[in-house]
Amino acid sequence: MSAIKNLGLKIFCPILLLLIFFCCDSKKTENSSSANPNEIISINYSDIGGDLGNYKIVKITKDSIHLETGITNKKTHKEWKSAITPQIWQNLTSTIDVKTLDKIKSSPSKQSVDGFDETFQIRTPKKYHAYVNSYVDTVYYKQLQKLKDQIQNILPTEYK
Repeated sequence: MSAIKNLGLKIFCPILLLLIFFCCDSKKTENSSSANPNEIISINYSDIGGDLGNYKIVKITKDSIHLETGITNKKTHKEWKSAITPQIWQNLTSTIDVKTLDKIKSSPSKQSVDGFDETFQIRTPKKYHAYVNSYVDTVYYKQLQKLKDQIQNILPTEYK
């Protein structure tokens, strides 16, 4: 037996919920379509693997950088967070040519043989780009290497 006894309310409630859902969804798509499709929203870089389970994960947005590093076998974990200036963000994103990101090739994971996997994740309003061990791509990896160098320059010396 239904908790709503009136047939009019049984029909009105689902229609109201659908209208609310579609109204909220259209605002979300308007915001993403107005953004520059070549604008970089976020950058993630990670270096994970090895016998002891080493990891370094860097997450960067327009206004902040967050680093996690540690060794799972030894149960060590350190975090570092900092705000970044628009100039630092510009320096990071200027190394990346968004139009060539689709051409970068990934390689198989090396973690299964106690190797390290280097991963880059770059998000734009239109697309999410992810690369694993793309350093074997001698043509297009250069921009990711420059990005990696820029990230290393931002990090404090105790986290390098």
